[in-house]
Amino acid sequence: MKQAVHIGGPASAGPDLQELLGQVARGDQAAFAQVYDMVCGPVLGLVRSVLRDPAQSEEVAQEVLLEVWRSAPRFQASRGSGMTWVLTLAHRRAVDRVRSAQASSDREHRAALLDRTPAFDEVTEQVESRLEREQVRRCVRTLTELQRQSVTLAYYQGLAYREVAELLSVPLGTVKTRLRDGLIRLRDCLGVNA
Repeated sequence: MKQAVHIGGPASAGPDLQELLGQVARGDQAAFAQVYDMVCGPVLGLVRSVLRDPAQSEEVAQEVLLEVWRSAPRFQASRGSGMTWVLTLAHRRAVDRVRSAQASSDREHRAALLDRTPAFDEVTEQVESRLEREQVRRCVRTLTELQRQSVTLAYYQGLAYREVAELLSVPLGTVKTRLRDGLIRLRDCLGVNA
């Protein structure tokens, strides 16, 4: 006696995936166990191909199977096969995990950059110092040439009044007067109270 040969493989011994998903949608736990057995391998394989990390892949695969249990009522056989629906869920979940990991990495990178950014107070001090130097330069430009020379030699080059007088070939009293008048003008320009 010859056995009948079925083209396309042996006849299925039970309900197909679409039928099982319908039963799962009605809360049938035994049907879900069969769905789990049918899709677990393909889901894990797809997730692992996206994530590469075995531990994360297993975690995401479990999340996908839980989602299958919860969202089985949304499955519509008219829109595609049960396996396509499950693998679409798996792919989306795996891609979400990759995006989440990337976002986390980006946040950590930004946080690391913030750690290297100077403290607010330090930046404020640098800006204030730069602005003060510019204001002093502007005010020094308002001095007469003789006042500017005297102030520059005495305060920026550190020369004594007598050395300034010798260098400029003017009497010591004249240097003192130029410095006093120049400092008063600078004080007024800078808005410093005496």
